[in-house]
Amino acid sequence: MSSTLGFVIILVIYVSIGILAVVGAAALSQRFLKPKTEQAFYAAFLIAIAAFYLAFNAYFETAGSWRTELTAVAFFSLFGLVGVRFPAALMLGYPLHGLWDLLHELNAHAGSGYALTAIPLAYGAFCATFDIGAGIYFYLRRKEWRAAWRH
Repeated sequence: MSSTLGFVIILVIYVSIGILAVVGAAALSQRFLKPKTEQAFYAAFLIAIAAFYLAFNAYFETAGSWRTELTAVAFFSLFGLVGVRFPAALMLGYPLHGLWDLLHELNAHAGSGYALTAIPLAYGAFCATFDIGAGIYFYLRRKEWRAAWRH
């Protein structure tokens, strides 16, 4: 019982940190970056956070998941590359990556049998919160980003 309560508390903390992180990232990027640069920054960041699973794969020595994770990195990198110019790719790519994060979290606890990389406790919850929040932010910024490309 106490381990379940401890995990719930950790989840609440990680989700709260995810919310604070996305709000902080949005405030700082909007303040310090021009719209085109901000969009390109988040596009590159999507590629980086997808590739982060390769670092976990190497660290946790999850040998059976290299192919799966490399395929996911390629998939999300495509969204990032297209997202440099088209906000819709980021609005879709980040929430999809959030689902990928949650899948890793569920796999870590329920053992779905898929060859996925091990991740730190509640990391998937934090990332999913950030990714979904980022997708919402991109939706709110889409008009400014599109206007920046017209000029």
